[in-house]
Amino acid sequence: KRKGKGTVQTKETTFVDTLAATPTTRQPDPDPDPDPFALHSPSMAPKKEPRSSEGTAAAAAAAAAASAASSSSSSAATIGDAPKVEMIWREDEGKSFRVPAFYAPKNNKKVRTDLTMAEVAKHDKRDDAWIIIDGHCYDVTSYVDTHPGGWLPIANLAGKDVTDAFANYHPARVYKTLLPAFYIGEVTDYEVSDFVREHRALRQQLLERNLFETNPWYYVIKFAILAVAFAVMLYTTLVLEQRVLGAVLLGIFWQQLAFIGHDVGHNALSHVRRLDLFWGTAFGNLTGGISLAWWKRSHNVHHIVCNSVENDPDIQHIPLIAITQKMFRPFWSSYHRREYRMDNIIGRFLVGHQHLLFYPIMGFARFNLYVQSWLLLLSTEKIQHKTLEIVSLLGFFTWFGTFLSTFPTWGDVFLFLVVSHFVSGFLHVQITLSHFYMDTYNGRAYNDDSDEWFSMQLKTTMNVDCPEWLDWFHGGLQFQIEHHLYPRLPRHNLRKARTLVKAFCKKHGLRYYEPGFIQGNIEMMKALAEVAADARSDEKFEASSKLYDSALWNGLNARG
Repeated sequence: KRKGKGTVQTKETTFVDTLAATPTTRQPDPDPDPDPFALHSPSMAPKKEPRSSEGTAAAAAAAAAASAASSSSSSAATIGDAPKVEMIWREDEGKSFRVPAFYAPKNNKKVRTDLTMAEVAKHDKRDDAWIIIDGHCYDVTSYVDTHPGGWLPIANLAGKDVTDAFANYHPARVYKTLLPAFYIGEVTDYEVSDFVREHRALRQQLLERNLFETNPWYYVIKFAILAVAFAVMLYTTLVLEQRVLGAVLLGIFWQQLAFIGHDVGHNALSHVRRLDLFWGTAFGNLTGGISLAWWKRSHNVHHIVCNSVENDPDIQHIPLIAITQKMFRPFWSSYHRREYRMDNIIGRFLVGHQHLLFYPIMGFARFNLYVQSWLLLLSTEKIQHKTLEIVSLLGFFTWFGTFLSTFPTWGDVFLFLVVSHFVSGFLHVQITLSHFYMDTYNGRAYNDDSDEWFSMQLKTTMNVDCPEWLDWFHGGLQFQIEHHLYPRLPRHNLRKARTLVKAFCKKHGLRYYEPGFIQGNIEMMKALAEVAADARSDEKFEASSKLYDSALWNGLNARG
């Protein structure tokens, strides 16, 4: 760090290598605009134009560049030396930068200028994947199987406008170092509504205020608390021989560890993927026993297709739980690669009583995650740090097995396992509460303004209203709306983002659902009970599933 008069310039070596710039961090605006959604960049003007999105209105490019060059209040660096190149805020390693909105390929290969949304939509498969970002089309078919986030997110987004999903999951460097190689042309009929343009402007405001930057001390304190909690658990169990209390402490430790693991999985700690992935795997797997690779593979898909009956693995729990009558019909899971059916005695009985079985199931849910972890690691799926994943999980079962072997009786072992896992089951209640009684849909989203990124996340996700002093208990899951909208946003800044998102939703008359924890559980139980009652009723079950068992439906969906 080089200190000057009144400023601190931080050289980001990684970003320098990829974008050839030395950025300075931007300070929060001391006098924000009266309208929190006022567009801070001229390129974001709320005028509807073809092929304009999060900073793609070409008519405003010169003004944006001039503004960036002349404004003395902007302390973030302008990257790129072309004065008329349109600039936009993006994030890399947690820092906000002004970068060109579009990087053309370096070679002079011929590009198409006649692409349409309809044509791109035809390329919607794993082995034929085109995507649209800011009106530019990319053929990423050859990259699908090497994508660090797995092939499933791309397969679920192929043929769609992925501008928002891409921006919220990738650092700025990817736009320069990776995308140009796959660029094939411009989409002539690409348009963005005023609503979409405005919520993209909201994200620009978060970037301008540097809210994607992590405060390292926040996590230093969290890690210190976890270390102390683990030590206290060992002392209580082994020295004081208060095993039930020790089991409670271990359950709380696992719950809090999962929150850190969640942040690590979204690269919200260091924002350096390789570091978060390595250390998250090494220590998270070792102390928690659940594979980070499994969690990332499942969770990335969940975010992209939240509450899609066929595509979201986080709601596919047949024959134990069905969160909607849409699951009464057989459906093919694109994640698990198999068909789910509940048109049998066992499925209908369990789902018919799911409101009574829900909390016991959550108490044992952690055991299922152990199994899912090993099923993935022993499969043929490509997994990063696979050896480290296996070794760290073996380390967990070694120390935990040794720990349990000190107990005098098998009864003590059984009681410890039940109590610790039931206490950590609070986590599973918190996770399911965020989505289980929100909207569901069949197929894929991102078709129009009714189910584009922002709208879809709002319809399928809810917050939990709680005082700030209780944030530690919910671990960021109380702000699931903001987290789903901006998954790379650090947990400690979610409450700030909540203020802006709530105001935006109020302005546009959008539902922003935020009950308290107890009220949310009551409403979730009512929703599960309603589905259960329909599952027990022959008439209602058949009415809900009849269409989907017809030859017409199977033919339209190429089933059988």
